[in-house]
This record gives sequence, C-alpha cells and structure tokens, in this order.
Amino acid sequence: MIEAIRTENAPFARFPDGTEPPLSQAIRVDGLVLTSGQGPLDPATNAIPDDFAAQVRQVLHNLVAVFVAAGSRKDLIVKCTCYLGDRADFGTFNRVYQEFFADCPVMPARTTVVAQLVREGVRVEIDGVAAVDTAGE
Repeated sequence: MIEAIRTENAPFARFPDGTEPPLSQAIRVDGLVLTSGQGPLDPATNAIPDDFAAQVRQVLHNLVAVFVAAGSRKDLIVKCTCYLGDRADFGTFNRVYQEFFADCPVMPARTTVVAQLVREGVRVEIDGVAAVDTAGE
C-alpha cells in the first residue's frame, strides 16, 4: 500500500498565489519512506535563514521531521540527494551535514549537485529515503 505523509512539523509551502504544490511531503511504501525535497523554511516562523549553515541545519531538521511523521528516524536515513544553489557553499555544506549525522552509526548514501533552486532565498534543498522503524512493532 502506498501512503501519503503530511506533518505540520515541517513546512508545506504554498506557491505565491496561495495554491498547494502537487506533491506529498513523503510517501511510505514497502518499508521505505521517500520524501519530497525539503527546504530551509522554519515551520514555526515561516522564515528562511540568511546564513547558509543555518539553512542546511533547518533543511536537515525539516527532513527528519517528515521521516519521524512517517514512522522513521534520523539513524534510519539511507540516502539523501542534496541540491546546492552555489558550488562555493560545498565545504560549509559538508561540515554541517557531517556534524548533523555524527551521532548516527552509518552515514547515509548521498548525491550532491549544484542546481538552480526554484524559491527565492533558498540555497539548499534535500530529499531522502529512509527505512521505516519496525522496532516498535
């Protein structure tokens, strides 16, 4: 069964005209959770940090919030696809990313690309795949 996941603990940003984007925050299927791209919008304040490192941290927190809502956890993330708006930010991205996952026994597999990001002010976006937490079942 394919199940759509939605949580208020991560942003679900509307388009400037107020319409919702045609996507799910995540999909849970066959023991996996696959997220849509998460950006740096703070779900509590609706603000995007100016600082790049702060954007990376917010994106990663948003990503984990979606995984948790879908029945997973940070240490069950198996793959991240990371999109940077500027190659010059790659070193900072690596540092913040490594710090964020330092408490996990295994780093997720990862692809990082430089891309033109759609939303104004967004300098990083990440989507991911995680295993569903079956320990509690």
